[in-house]
Amino acid sequence: MNEMWPGVIDTTQLSGTHVAAVNRMSDAAKSGTWGEVVEIINSSSWISANQWRIEGRSWFAPLHQAAWHGAPVEVASRLIELGGWRSLRDAEGKRPIDIAEERGHTHLREVLAVADPTPVEQLRYAAWDQHLSELIASRTQLMDPVAIRPVQTEVIVAENLDLLSFLYPGMYGGFTMSVHRLRLFVESSSRVAGGSGQAHVITEGGCVLVEEGFV
Repeated sequence: MNEMWPGVIDTTQLSGTHVAAVNRMSDAAKSGTWGEVVEIINSSSWISANQWRIEGRSWFAPLHQAAWHGAPVEVASRLIELGGWRSLRDAEGKRPIDIAEERGHTHLREVLAVADPTPVEQLRYAAWDQHLSELIASRTQLMDPVAIRPVQTEVIVAENLDLLSFLYPGMYGGFTMSVHRLRLFVESSSRVAGGSGQAHVITEGGCVLVEEGFV
């Protein structure tokens, strides 16, 4: 499964139509208007069930809001069917299951269940996140700055994703990430710059360039 990381949190880099649609979905999720949330996700190829309010501070996606409200199990199930990640963390590092448990919504325990990372895995994901953020900063340092939410690499493993892609504004390309043998593989390129492709392998110990010059 190939998924997109909706990491751009700079409205100046996105179309007004897209920002308005995301705001409508976020407002609907905040008010518990689940039919409208589902309709907006279904009607757009660019708005996923993992989209948070672009300039918001909580980073609540619809599944977090469902957990906060104590929505019916059917609502949470539908959001997951639409691609919602149970392992996605908000700005405080909480997953939907964590929010549901805090608010006593035990009826959502089963549908939102996701394995807790072990201490070793927590350290691994934190290192991957840091090295990936540094790589993205390095690869885009000559471009105009863009506010982004760092990629949460944990979701690649927890959601069993084949690829997680992040399109970077102005790059006319971006980054694709996958996990193999406890290593994070990252390819990055720009469609307008021939031979711009680079491949890196990220481990807890650092980030290593393993191939370049493709695309």
